Amino acid sequence: MLSFDCVKSDPVVFQTMTSLTLEEFGQLCVTFDDAWEEVFGVKKESEPSGRGRRPTLKTLEDNLFFILFYLKCYPLQTVIGFLFGMKQSTANDWIHELTAVLSIALEKLDVRPERDPSSFPEHIEGEEQGLIIDGTERRIERPLDNEVQKDCFSGKKKCHARKNNLIVGEDDRQVKYLGGTHEGKKHDKRIADEENVQFPKGADLQKDMGFQGYNPEGVITHQPKKKPRGGELTKKEKEENRLLSHFRVVVEQVIGGVKRLHIVKDVFRNKKEDFDDLVMEIACGLHNFRTSCRMSPIDDC
Repeated sequence: MLSFDCVKSDPVVFQTMTSLTLEEFGQLCVTFDDAWEEVFGVKKESEPSGRGRRPTLKTLEDNLFFILFYLKCYPLQTVIGFLFGMKQSTANDWIHELTAVLSIALEKLDVRPERDPSSFPEHIEGEEQGLIIDGTERRIERPLDNEVQKDCFSGKKKCHARKNNLIVGEDDRQVKYLGGTHEGKKHDKRIADEENVQFPKGADLQKDMGFQGYNPEGVITHQPKKKPRGGELTKKEKEENRLLSHFRVVVEQVIGGVKRLHIVKDVFRNKKEDFDDLVMEIACGLHNFRTSCRMSPIDDC
């Protein structure tokens, strides 16, 4: 049976299963314990009343390892239930309860991205770095309803998908803002216009051609210049485009870091309402947590 104790002796396998090093796991575990107490009203060491029916995940480390393993590897619930010695229905219950606890833990660590467009300036107050905006899509199972199918179908990826806009820090490579989860057919620019994220005055924002015409008030925006029909870009314009492409690499690497969790990389199967939005928020939070730990000593993360 899979457990924290049987994996912790192999750091490489452990990181492959959870996306975290053992040191990062230990750091997160402390806050996860506080979040557990906030949700269930008691520390994990004292088993919550009425939960004796689920004795498999005995320790706090087992609970955190379970949910990180699920998010990172994204097995079928029947499979993860078999691996951890429980029924599929029990595994389903734990998945939804522990994602809520993990979300609170990441909030306590102040690594969750901002979700309120109007509060974004306060979230990045005092930071002096450029920002990059981009959209990302996640495939979902083909909906049964015809109208929902049309809304979710992404012409860009030729599949049914969910879509989010992200704003990333140029220097620290963290997700500063995560937009809402939208149907796949909605354009990145339209999402940005509808959400109307507020920026600090004079903020520096990089964007790609998908955000053509998106110019928030008081923001300095930069966008690659498109080659004119029947014409050529000047040498200066080519140099500027080449420089801007370096910033595009940053945001693509950040999105790749977020999608280390296969639950936001593989075809999404869960049916619970708003769960697709929650796991994307957690994926961004875990990326920010890993980044903050690896850019500074582990004791300070």
